[in-house]
Amino acid sequence: MSYTIFRYGELEFQTPQRGSQDRGLAPLSEALENMRANVWRLPPGVRGARHLEHAQEEMFVVLEGTATMLLGDPPERVELPQGSVCVVNTETALQLRNESNAETTVLIVGAPPVQGKADYLPDVE
Repeated sequence: MSYTIFRYGELEFQTPQRGSQDRGLAPLSEALENMRANVWRLPPGVRGARHLEHAQEEMFVVLEGTATMLLGDPPERVELPQGSVCVVNTETALQLRNESNAETTVLIVGAPPVQGKADYLPDVE
């Protein structure tokens, strides 16, 4: 039997390699074999990259605050309050944003654990 426990108060948030450097990233993927996962802290006004995944389904779980997702093309704006879960299938354009006035924390899970199979799209208002 093998398992790993991540306690929220003990997560170490890092600056991401690309995108807005205002965000914080706590990687969980090193403990996973068949998926990827990260916890993201998003200060007010921060936007993730708008993209379309070709190989990876993604799940967004709002742990704290309120997140906004732009889904599809043209994008539909969907507000996700704390406790919401959004599952996005492959070939669906998406963008995660914090349009609120408070920090938002989101768990993002993707499967299978592949990278580099996405198209990055122009940002929209």
